[in-house]
Amino acid sequence: MNLPEPDGSVTEPVARIVEYLDFFRTEVRRKASGLDAADLQRAVVPSGWTLPGLVEHLVHMERRWIVWGFLAEDVADPRADRDADDRWVTDRSLDAILTDLDEGGRRTRDVAASHDPLARATVGGQFAVGDERPTLLAILFHVLQEYARHAGHLDIARELVDGLTGEERLPPPETD
Repeated sequence: MNLPEPDGSVTEPVARIVEYLDFFRTEVRRKASGLDAADLQRAVVPSGWTLPGLVEHLVHMERRWIVWGFLAEDVADPRADRDADDRWVTDRSLDAILTDLDEGGRRTRDVAASHDPLARATVGGQFAVGDERPTLLAILFHVLQEYARHAGHLDIARELVDGLTGEERLPPPETD
């Protein structure tokens, strides 16, 4: 599936952010798909991230901010999936990671639709009594900027792996 970039017809702030989150998830899926196992495990950027590692980071980031941060529900400790250099590592299949990415998107859409955007994050989880707790709107904006930043990283990584750039599609292979 390929979603076009949002056209601006949605103007309500939360709906606009959710629309962009859906767009970026689609782009992340596209950038991480269509590669063989060897290319998926190659770290082609100096930071050492692999494509699945970047996508896994986005899964955990969204869960941490929406589920643990805003809703204060328990989540698995994502630090267990980091190496000594604080990079995300994973031995899970890309399909499993992308399924979790989609599930996180569904959960974020549900939370955004069922809560006041100015509601503060729940005490517990990421925020304790006395902490300054961000609003849902602020959390959604933070999640959006994380997706935008890491979609850019995926653009660079994918270009280094096989030449796919930006929103372009690779040309069909040449035949002799």
